This record gives sequence, structure tokens and C-alpha cells, in this order.
Amino acid sequence: MKQKIYFGHPINVYGTKLERKLLKIISKRFPQSDIENPGQNLKHRVKQIKLWQKITGNAMNYFFFEMLPKCHAGIFLPFRDGKWGAGIVGEAEFLINKGFPVWQITFNGVISEISLAEIKAKALSIEETRLRIRDASGKSTPY
Repeated sequence: MKQKIYFGHPINVYGTKLERKLLKIISKRFPQSDIENPGQNLKHRVKQIKLWQKITGNAMNYFFFEMLPKCHAGIFLPFRDGKWGAGIVGEAEFLINKGFPVWQITFNGVISEISLAEIKAKALSIEETRLRIRDASGKSTPY
């Protein structure tokens, strides 16, 4: 059975050229692993996320109960300035607490190991994260 690596990244990167580029880099670096990409099958996932929001009151529970438990490692994309989105911090912490390795990947494709302390030192609040991924009307903003 192949190891699954979770690719956590801001939602405003889903379905973009950057996402495709980074997925190629990750696949090349970890050729024996399957990449679990939350930006994949987005229509299906949006329905599931909305359902989890309705049932549990927290849309992120979809990732914590459905996706992350199936993964054995994580690779995470911070924002361009090195700050970490609130959801990504939680996802990385989940995997680290399970004893799994975590890496960061920069927007230009550099992969390196990272600790939870390093991530948390540059963590954004939920509100700060929202301001970086959506405008006032709720429309996704460019990464």
C-alpha cells in the first residue's frame, strides 16, 4: 500500500496553474506516494464540506475526519510571505501529533522539513486567513 501525503494549501490555490506545478514537484520528490489533494474533485468536496458545516458547525471537520486520517505525511504551502493559514496550521498539527512527517513547499517549489513550532510562529488567525483568500464579497482572491 502506498503512503498518502496530504497536500495542504490555501483554497485560493485550488485549481490553479500553481497547484498543478506544485503537484508535479511533489510527485517527483515522493514518487512512491499518493498525493491527497483537497483541491481535487472540488464539486464533490464542496458538497461534503457544506454537509459537515451543517452537521458539525465546522466545515474544517471534513478535512480532519475524512481526509487527514487516511494520510501518513503532509506537505503544506504557506502564503508567499511565509505566513501560515489557520486551517493549514491545524492540518499540519494533526499529522505531527500522529507522529507523521511534515514538509513545507514554497510557491517556487522548494521543499523542506518544518516543525510545528516554526509553523505556529508564523500562524495567522482565522480572520487574517480569510482576508487573504477572499475579498469582502466572498470572491476568491489571487494567491
